[in-house]
Amino acid sequence: MRNKKINIIFVIPSLAAGGAERILSFVAQNIDKETFKTTLLVTGYEKDTVYHLKNLDIVYLNKSRVLKSFFSVFSYFKKNKPDIVVSSIVHLNVFIAFMSPFFRKTKFVAREANVLSVLNKYTPSSSILFSKRVISLAYKLVDCIICQSKDMQQDMLNYFKIPESKTVLINNPITNDFELKTNIRNNQEPLRFITIGRLKKQKGHLRIIEALSQVDFPFKYTIIGSGIEKDIIFETIEKNGLTDKIEYIKFTKEVDKHLTHSDLFLQGSYVEGFPNVLIESCVVGTPILAFNAPGGLNEIIENGTNGFIAETLEEYINHLNVINKNYPFKPETVSQVVKERFNKKKIIAKYESLFLNLVNSN
Repeated sequence: MRNKKINIIFVIPSLAAGGAERILSFVAQNIDKETFKTTLLVTGYEKDTVYHLKNLDIVYLNKSRVLKSFFSVFSYFKKNKPDIVVSSIVHLNVFIAFMSPFFRKTKFVAREANVLSVLNKYTPSSSILFSKRVISLAYKLVDCIICQSKDMQQDMLNYFKIPESKTVLINNPITNDFELKTNIRNNQEPLRFITIGRLKKQKGHLRIIEALSQVDFPFKYTIIGSGIEKDIIFETIEKNGLTDKIEYIKFTKEVDKHLTHSDLFLQGSYVEGFPNVLIESCVVGTPILAFNAPGGLNEIIENGTNGFIAETLEEYINHLNVINKNYPFKPETVSQVVKERFNKKKIIAKYESLFLNLVNSN
């Protein structure tokens, strides 16, 4: 009979803005403290912290790159003797997986954040660290891989040839207590669209702009985020004569306010991990129009209830026109879909069950 707490170290590159960082720190903060002793080990700098957490032991290694933290992470594990190590984001997962043979009494869990085989088409890396062969080898060294979506789990099985018994499907939880919007769509005003996310090719901003350039009704479109595709995105906006209809915000801590004041979240991504911002949009009652893409969209969006998934540009434009003519969504229904599936209590219980099973399997 185990009479001490299970010692878990959660490892992330930083506490800067990012979905993986937010989810893993949220899990570390919310699992049962009577059963688990949790520490958040951050390889990056304390000065970069965006998520300020309470009631959680946080250790910063203050290294500029994950690779430079190798000996510090190794020494920390050796000194603190964790029962379980949980990491997230592929480069950190690979890095820690190759440490695992030196800690035979520790269970290693890698939380994957993307459908890697598809992601590589849009953000290819020349580094050997991210080659299919190296990732496959690394992931076979860990004890468990947490997949955020069914698409991600299938990617592990089919592309990387990971045994299914080594994977577990756990969707992301709702991490913010956003309030349900009280305002209802005003048919006398232009439709208000919003997209929140990094300005990267894989996020598909350009195909959203292409769709908007082909509608003939008035609208306002808010884009929130920063990234390397900013210039080409705004050149395309200007080329299509949409500049006056666009509001751009580089960064905000008031995500809920902007989501609440919008009528529809526009998602253009070609691939996703498990997009937290879509869950947040639904929580406040703002539905989604998305292009179909691997990464869990079909686990979040129930067509006609809290949004639509379009297969083609033409279908996306058609949905925009239909929604403008007859807005079909009710905030309460949009919100309830995700609250039933991804509430904190339900998802945290899955993490706790996984950790207990891993320790008991010794």
